[in-house]
Amino acid sequence: MANDAPAGPAGPTKLVIRNIGLMLSGALENPVLDADTIVAVDGRITAIGRAKDVDTEGATTVVDAHGTVVSPGLIDSHVHPVAGDWTPRQNQLGWIDSSLHGGVTTMISAGEVHTPGRPRDIVGLKAMAITAQRCFDAFRVAGVKLHAGAPVLEHGMTEDDFRELAAAGVRLLGEVGLGGVKDGANARQMVAWARKYGIQSTIHTGGPSIPGSGLIGADMVLEADTDVVGHVNGGHTALPDAEIRCICEGCRRGLELVHNGNERAALYTLRLAREMNQLDRIILGTDGPAGSGVQPLGIARMVSMLSALGEVPAEIAFCFATGNTARLRALDVGLIEVGRAADFVIMDKAQHSAGKDFLDSIRLGDLPGIGMTIIDGIVRTGRSRNTPPATRLPEVV
Repeated sequence: MANDAPAGPAGPTKLVIRNIGLMLSGALENPVLDADTIVAVDGRITAIGRAKDVDTEGATTVVDAHGTVVSPGLIDSHVHPVAGDWTPRQNQLGWIDSSLHGGVTTMISAGEVHTPGRPRDIVGLKAMAITAQRCFDAFRVAGVKLHAGAPVLEHGMTEDDFRELAAAGVRLLGEVGLGGVKDGANARQMVAWARKYGIQSTIHTGGPSIPGSGLIGADMVLEADTDVVGHVNGGHTALPDAEIRCICEGCRRGLELVHNGNERAALYTLRLAREMNQLDRIILGTDGPAGSGVQPLGIARMVSMLSALGEVPAEIAFCFATGNTARLRALDVGLIEVGRAADFVIMDKAQHSAGKDFLDSIRLGDLPGIGMTIIDGIVRTGRSRNTPPATRLPEVV
């Protein structure tokens, strides 16, 4: 498979996915749709419904789901890319393509902090952020949408720097606390400047993860007031429960749970969000590549873990990895609704799972078997090389 996104067929394209057994919307308020067919034209969803009620004529690609499950493509809210599909932290190639085989079709950079020789001066950090944004926008590895170019805050940055970054197309800040700015007052001012120019922010939470980072506790998290509380379950070392509760109750920002964090703290955060009736704040990331490696199935594993041990219905747990992140981060993916990008993952119960059906298998903690991924209406992968084999598989007909 080519590593860059294809130019696409000449002329209009029309994708039809038919015979869907279960359609997960990604939306907490209505997680399962009463539909068995999706139509997408030129990479955007144009119709959702029963086969008899939608126009399927003139399709350029027809996928027979054979009774399997269709979900929005999964979103990894926290990755650390460097260059293309290479991570120097593990000297490993192919981690993005492998994540696609885990159902992830969109990734969000929390900073290109593992770049060897990462510049700390303001001119250099701006140049690196703009370069990363440009590179991953122009070169979509395996078709995956990787939103990159997330500068890490350093002392001396002014409002003009954020204005310049935004004008150049930068829309993200790297994790606050991974650079030189480690106090709440300076962080809050810079986060406010970023927000003024449409740049979204995330803060490191918990103990240090890489040389140069440090402990970021509840007081700084609340004072900085970033849009996302990055890895509230620690990356890797979590804060005490009292501080996690303080964060959850003290702000209304996104609560990111990551695979490379503390599982008990993730479940504690989930329980607090449910008690507050604020499950819409829960989003998922891997926080990889990182010291613990690359996790191609990290998002799928988080979905299964939170459903099985957090006692959340499986269809709701999938919303954490799709619609919640899309809405919080203002993405046009993550929800199956008309007008959204046609990004899907087609799955079924893993072979020999004890679950009586797909949702029950997730509730029991099993991984799904992924049979196909689709990005912008284009089939990108067939049967996953990483997940357990699915009971049934979709096919292009």
